[in-house]
Amino acid sequence: MAGTDRAGSGGTAGPGGTGGTGGRLSLLGVRHHGPGSARAVRAGLEAARPGVVLVEGPPEADALIPLAADEDMRPPVALLAHAVDEPGRSAFWPLAEFSPEWVAVRWALEHGVPARFIDLPAAHTLAWRVADEETGETTGEADEEVTGQGDGREEGDVPGAAPLDVRGDPLAVLAAAAGHDDPERWWEDVIEHRGPGEGDVFAPFTALEEAMTALRETEEGGEGDTAHDRDLVREAYMRLQVRAARREFAEGVAVVCGAWHVPALRRRAAVATDRALVKGLPRTKVDMTWVPWTHRRLSRAGGYGAGIESPGWYGHLFAAVDRPVERWLTRVAGLLREEGRTVSPAHVIEAARLAGALAAIRGRPLPGLSETTDAVRAVLCDGSDVPLALVHDRLVVGDVLGEVPAGAPAVPLQRDLTRTQRRLRLKPEAAERELELDLRKETDTGRSRLLHRLRLLGVGWGEPTASRSTGTFRETWRLRWEPELSVRVAEAGVWGTTVLAAATARAEADAVTARGLAEVTALAERCLLAELPEALTPVMRILADRAALDTDVGHLAEALPALVRSLRYGDVRGTDTGALAEVAAGLAERVFVGLPAACAALDADAAEEMRRHVDSVHTAVGLLGDAPAPGHGDLRSRWRAVLRTLSARDAVPGIVRGRAVRLLLDDGELVPDEAARIMGLVLSPGTAPADAAAWIEGFVGGGSGGGMLLLHDERLLTLIDAWLTGVPADAFTDVLPLLRRTFSAYEPGVRRSVGELVRRGPEARGSVTTAGSGIPGFAAGLDTARADAVLPVIRLLLGRDPAPDDNDLVGVGT
Repeated sequence: MAGTDRAGSGGTAGPGGTGGTGGRLSLLGVRHHGPGSARAVRAGLEAARPGVVLVEGPPEADALIPLAADEDMRPPVALLAHAVDEPGRSAFWPLAEFSPEWVAVRWALEHGVPARFIDLPAAHTLAWRVADEETGETTGEADEEVTGQGDGREEGDVPGAAPLDVRGDPLAVLAAAAGHDDPERWWEDVIEHRGPGEGDVFAPFTALEEAMTALRETEEGGEGDTAHDRDLVREAYMRLQVRAARREFAEGVAVVCGAWHVPALRRRAAVATDRALVKGLPRTKVDMTWVPWTHRRLSRAGGYGAGIESPGWYGHLFAAVDRPVERWLTRVAGLLREEGRTVSPAHVIEAARLAGALAAIRGRPLPGLSETTDAVRAVLCDGSDVPLALVHDRLVVGDVLGEVPAGAPAVPLQRDLTRTQRRLRLKPEAAERELELDLRKETDTGRSRLLHRLRLLGVGWGEPTASRSTGTFRETWRLRWEPELSVRVAEAGVWGTTVLAAATARAEADAVTARGLAEVTALAERCLLAELPEALTPVMRILADRAALDTDVGHLAEALPALVRSLRYGDVRGTDTGALAEVAAGLAERVFVGLPAACAALDADAAEEMRRHVDSVHTAVGLLGDAPAPGHGDLRSRWRAVLRTLSARDAVPGIVRGRAVRLLLDDGELVPDEAARIMGLVLSPGTAPADAAAWIEGFVGGGSGGGMLLLHDERLLTLIDAWLTGVPADAFTDVLPLLRRTFSAYEPGVRRSVGELVRRGPEARGSVTTAGSGIPGFAAGLDTARADAVLPVIRLLLGRDPAPDDNDLVGVGT
């Protein structure tokens, strides 16, 4: 039923309409999230003064209506309904300040008038979704309809395109009938630009009800369409609620609902027929609460969005008492000034004039968003779309995040999370921001602990990013609170009532169901980061059992780095990691024993994967040597012996042998002469070109810094150069892709310098390891006199006293 609620439409104040008896009935059809409709609803309620206000929405939320008057309630917010036995199954009903439903509820609370929701209960709506998933049936209902705030178009639809879906997008049909190809612009002209008090307050409702009635006459009769049938059920339920309210309130009843439903509520229907339609519907037990929402989510048509392309603009139209265009352009100018652009009052005046002129040329009553956007681009942004994109993101859409009072119902886990957020001064925000944490500080440690625990629970509020600091006491997070995280929190509530208890239970369960050893080691690392000591014990037990049974060296090598990282983080956080160190050392020993045999007879892809394992194990062993590992103080020497074995075996792929030699050379276990001798043997004519090329990639390829090694060691460069020029023509095309991959990983400056040395040839280039650098402008040794010339500048940068007797920095080059 995507889109049946999209258009706002009418109804008139007057008796009749549902076949019931009672007071005056006012049907106020609206477009959800329309500021013009919201203003019209407020005016209609002021004129009708009903005894009760009925609003399209789930009746389970009736008890939550009084919270809308709380001073801590700040829209945009949403009603969240979730199944009690499966919190992840949920639905939202978003409401913004400019939503007609929100205005109706607030009016009722301000005037002491009862307000009720009359749409089909969420218990049936969620049960329908369960049934659809079980049967694999698609009803055509978009998620927007479940929220009750649909966009009205299926994804990919083009406004005004034929054929038009009457029920899916009645606005497009009405706009086309009026001769407009843009339904959004047509709606702005006829409704959103209407000011308060313009003519009869019920005239828009009357006109749009007539239009919707005509549209429904052309569309109805689609029996067999599940979405259509469910639409009829919803309307039957709403008619029953309207009848009951008319009998109860003699002062009159006002109904605020999607315009598409108004003709159905006006039509007389037998009570027995309506009751038959709603009888026997599937249902599930649900809980409801208020949750914060964002303008950015309102702008999304799919998922939990509402399909409002410009919620920031709509909010401005609703809030601006007068001169909305001038006020909007002033806000745009303020934003651009904050970003360092020069915008004067004259720019704002000229942009307002241009927007008005564009509206006149286009035959519009007032400048709309398109006219103001064109004016901003031309005048304030100098024709550039770059600052215009900023205006669209910050103002047209916006990062407004609503607030919900503390008294709103919530699962215990949500309450504990809220308390922790307040204690750590870590407020949820809709705008993405970066958070730097120093783990030596208690508050920052608590923040890190909370974010890691939430990630374990699947609540992705924060995402770890690369830190500017290389120290393990620093963490950098990218934070953004999305509305659906409230669902994740409710769903995680099955694991416990506090964040600590829930994360502990979830970690233990994940360890049992983990499919591989690497998953368990990664989980152990996350338990350390989240400081879950009670979960770490069973996780370590499962890790030890899995490691003892797993004979795949690749799995063991993949698991080792996560264990070693855990040791490092455990030291920073002061966690006891003795048991973890023993498991890591034992895992390393098993890798040492099995790696040489595992590297034999591998194809190209498997060899590349094994080369990555060798790199990761080498890094892990380097870190593990600094970690406490009783009885395993010789891990580094054992690993070096394994590398020597790999480098000497002909059955080991060339890329692995080359990397083993390079690692030994970097660790000082091979002198440059020995490395050059090994390279000479590998690159001899007796070695197949493909194997030699793979060896070169292992030795100097990837991010190993091999380019700088070639720049500073002429012998290695000469060996590679000589081998490459001697490759037979028929084999050259086979090794070329591998060589291109090897050298393309170098930085542009390194590639350029290597190419320059090769171009000069062995006779013209020198070597930094012998008599000269071989690079023009660089001498063989250090010129201390020229180095001392920079000392005054260094003193200035360091703030040192440049007194003649201050010789601390003199001779630094010696």
